[in-house]
Amino acid sequence: MSLLLALALAAAGPIVTTDDGPVRGEAIAGGGAVFRGIRYGAPPTGALRWRAPVRPRPWTQPVAAVADHAACPQSDYGTWNRAAARSGAEDCLFVDVRTPFLSRVARLPVMVWIHGGGNRGGAAGGTVESRITEHRIVLVSIQYRLGALGFLSHPALSAEAGGHSGNYALLDQQLALRWVQRNIARFGGDPRRVTIAGESVGAQDVALQQLSPLAHGLFHAAIQESGTAGFGVPPRSLAQNEAVGASFAQAAGLARDPTAAQLRALPVERILVAQEAVVVPGLDDNSFIWLQAVVDGRVLTDTPARLLARGRSNPVPLIIGTNARELPLHGDLSAARAIATGAFGDTAGVALAYYGLGPGQVPRSDPRLGDATLQLATDLTFRCPTNVAAKAVATRGGSVWRYTYDYTPPDGAAVTHGSELRSVFASPNTGLEAAAPLLQTYWINFVRTRNPNSAGVAYWPRSRPTRSIEIAFTSAGTLTRAAFRLPCSWRYAP
Repeated sequence: MSLLLALALAAAGPIVTTDDGPVRGEAIAGGGAVFRGIRYGAPPTGALRWRAPVRPRPWTQPVAAVADHAACPQSDYGTWNRAAARSGAEDCLFVDVRTPFLSRVARLPVMVWIHGGGNRGGAAGGTVESRITEHRIVLVSIQYRLGALGFLSHPALSAEAGGHSGNYALLDQQLALRWVQRNIARFGGDPRRVTIAGESVGAQDVALQQLSPLAHGLFHAAIQESGTAGFGVPPRSLAQNEAVGASFAQAAGLARDPTAAQLRALPVERILVAQEAVVVPGLDDNSFIWLQAVVDGRVLTDTPARLLARGRSNPVPLIIGTNARELPLHGDLSAARAIATGAFGDTAGVALAYYGLGPGQVPRSDPRLGDATLQLATDLTFRCPTNVAAKAVATRGGSVWRYTYDYTPPDGAAVTHGSELRSVFASPNTGLEAAAPLLQTYWINFVRTRNPNSAGVAYWPRSRPTRSIEIAFTSAGTLTRAAFRLPCSWRYAP
């Protein structure tokens, strides 16, 4: 590279040489920088589709990392992911980085964000525009394969990979975390102080990484916002996921028992159509297909419930919680009654009475928690699994802090799934000062010290096996109280 070119690139933006090659970012005030779209994996296309990800081919000339990049391929599910769907491309294994100090000696704590979207939508783009980094942390956002491209198992794929297939997205996340370990010091971060965090299915993926033996040593603390290792949905075995893969292949128009090469030859557009046509028996909501945990024997060696019960979870400090209202997932009252009857087993009568769904009862409604169907969906999919997961961690001596987010912002927006993100990533002067900076302060403390507490904020006690307590973020401030306890025998894995 000529001296003139080097000077021109330096003037255009700061250059960091990763161990794969140099990247040029955008300078920000105070000596920091933001990098959008740093390649951490080779394009998972052609022969690399439905294989474990590999590092990219090294490069020598600086690559611009200043503009928005492609999301991973996904269908358009509405306004929440429309932009990502329109920008989708299989060459999508990127990380974004924002740092307040671009210095090797800064050694700042690192927060790695795993985006939500049901493992079928969403993208990393935009996360690093948050000014949370002004609080002296480095923020990393990662992308991973979605839908069938990220989670498909099939007998032909298993046969060529030693008897395992699926969970490629979780392997993508692990490769990205290895990239962080190797490179984040060059961006001012400390590889010994990495917190992984996510919301919704991003939280599930955080939980699964805590359970995966392949991810040990890649992070040192975890935050699960409105998500657990399975959302209360029973996991699939490898054989069951291979059967889903066979249904997918049929929906894609392939002959019976296709080869791995025939699967890889499918146009990505046909893959997106076929994955929407697959139906999994026993699932209440078809949107759960690609977030149903898969015990593939490699990334996940057993069910989440058994791994947690046996203490096989990575024992890092954990923040875990839910919002007062989450998602209405289970349809009308008749559907809710049927689902509650199946979910609560021997205690179904007590549970139905609790929600006012028993014979002759008026369905329970609450101005804060919503109608009976919303309460049931929030409890079954979010609160109950959170109870199980938190207790399992605490029983094994782990440090776990629980929360409920129930804050109504000045604009009056109702609490729902994802509402807390406005508080987590809020920048100064956003109108969320009453609760948002306080919640964000706890998160920043945790990323820095693996404990959410510090001087100047209300003390947040750890949750314990025999004393499950939580902090509630409300419009009236923070409250410490007994954690939610549902009168039921919870049967599903967290």
